Amino acid sequence: MKKILFVNTCVRKESRTNTLARQLLDRLRGEITEVRPDLAKMRPLCENSLVRRDELLEKGDLSASELDAARQFAEADIIVIAAPYWDLTFPALLKIYLENVTVCGVTFYYTSEGIPKGLCRAERLYYVTTSGGPIIHNFGFEYIDALAKEFYGINDTRFISAEGLDIVGADTESILKAAARKFET
Repeated sequence: MKKILFVNTCVRKESRTNTLARQLLDRLRGEITEVRPDLAKMRPLCENSLVRRDELLEKGDLSASELDAARQFAEADIIVIAAPYWDLTFPALLKIYLENVTVCGVTFYYTSEGIPKGLCRAERLYYVTTSGGPIIHNFGFEYIDALAKEFYGINDTRFISAEGLDIVGADTESILKAAARKFET
C-alpha cells in the first residue's frame, strides 16, 4: 500500500484549499498520513537547532525525534501539499516545515562535486492551492518545484489551483469543480 503524506498548511476552518486537496486525496489510493505543521512543536531553524541537527548527523543518529518529519517526508510514496496562495507564495508554516524536512543525509545528500541528490522515494508531489484573485506570480510553487527536483529527487510535480474565487460574480463552485477535473492520478 502506498504511503501518502498530506502536508496541510491551511489555517482556516472553511479553507477552500483544504477542500480541494481532500478531493484529490479521495482519488488517490493508499494510506494517508496528515501533517499539520504546528509552530508550538516545529520551530524555524536557529543556531541552537542547527548545531543540534549537525551533531546528530555527525554521529549518524538519524533516529532522533528532531528528524522525524524529514524521515516521514523521505519515506512517502506520494506527497500532497495544501497551501493557500498568500502574498505571491504560501503560509510561513510551510517554509518552517520545509526547513525541518530538508536534511542532508535524510531527504538529500551532496555528491563529491557538491551537487544535491535526492533521497526521497516519492514518485509524485502535488501542490494544491486556491486564491481569491488570479495567480500572477507563483513563487510558492516555483520554490516547491525546485526543492522537489533539485534536492529531494521528486521529478513529477503537479500544480493544481483554483483561482479568482473572490472576484465579484465568480462562480466559486464551478471554479473548484474545474480545478478538481485537472486531477491526474
